[in-house]
Amino acid sequence: MPRDADDSAASMAEDPGAPGLDAPGARRWLPRHPLAAGLAVAVVALLLLIGLAFLYFDDEPELFDVRAEALARAGDMPERVWPGVTLVSTLSRTVDILLHKHGGYLSNDVLPPGVLMDDIPNWEFGVVSQVRDLAKALRNDMTRSQTQSREDPDLSVAEPHFNYQNDAWLLPSTESEYEAGRKALERFLARLMDERDMQAQFYARADNLAEWLALVEKRLGSLSQRLSASVAQERENTDIASLAAAAGSTDERLAFMVKTPWLEIDDVFYEARGSAWALLLFLRAVEVDFGPVLQDKNALASLRQVIRELEGTQGVVWSPIILNGSGFGLVANHSITMASYIGRASVALRDLRRLLEQG
Repeated sequence: MPRDADDSAASMAEDPGAPGLDAPGARRWLPRHPLAAGLAVAVVALLLLIGLAFLYFDDEPELFDVRAEALARAGDMPERVWPGVTLVSTLSRTVDILLHKHGGYLSNDVLPPGVLMDDIPNWEFGVVSQVRDLAKALRNDMTRSQTQSREDPDLSVAEPHFNYQNDAWLLPSTESEYEAGRKALERFLARLMDERDMQAQFYARADNLAEWLALVEKRLGSLSQRLSASVAQERENTDIASLAAAAGSTDERLAFMVKTPWLEIDDVFYEARGSAWALLLFLRAVEVDFGPVLQDKNALASLRQVIRELEGTQGVVWSPIILNGSGFGLVANHSITMASYIGRASVALRDLRRLLEQG
């Protein structure tokens, strides 16, 4: 052995305080018991797996081609894509994506990573809201020739299933209820494409479309107000402003302060984003099924303007968090930007609805 190595070993033996492999604290970060060490490694691996799953689940689905979807349902025969096929197939495909996207349906998860996430569950609720409105319009208006007409049996099954609570995990689960509603839609769609079935009908009329657009307009108006409240604002009370001699059940304040809680700002943002995603698909389908009606009312340009505004809501969010700058400050305010698109879409919808209601 070289002399230097002998001297080093001797000095360590003489100085018990010198650091060595077996010195106290040298491996303090590792558990000494093999079982504890294995458990620590398992915990770290589990946390890493949850983190990777979180990144995979936190991904919004892409938009799809509503015309291609309808054509595929019709067996690649364009002549079978008559009014109603595109809209109903788009609604069914939207529900299917909602349930089977990355990570599946997350709003009712009780285990990580789903239970730790809130952006995608709020996105899902926005989609569900639009699905419910369209299912209601299909059942009550678009498939009935008159108010006294018999409702379609499959649509009368589908609509209640979509109105089931959105976060139930015990039996029956939300997924099973929404899937039952989707299957009822599929049965209606099959009957609608069957030339021999005279019971399944779809009436592409201006009044039917206007009834649904009235629901959508109110939905977007509410979202726009909630998005704008990301910054504290004092607003005038306009609840009964349009009625000359109206009065509420209780005394009304002339003005009040509105402010979305800080922890709910991203929730409202992603709910609006999901709602706009679904509505964008539905309006693209409306352009196909109600095309002749829109052209007759000179309303096609108004519909396309609504679609253009909604497309702006689906831009890439480059920031890892939803920013909430105030006024004309240095930091962006994502909620105000979203409110701008949603608000303009709501105004364009109002103009579209007025064109449809004109005689």
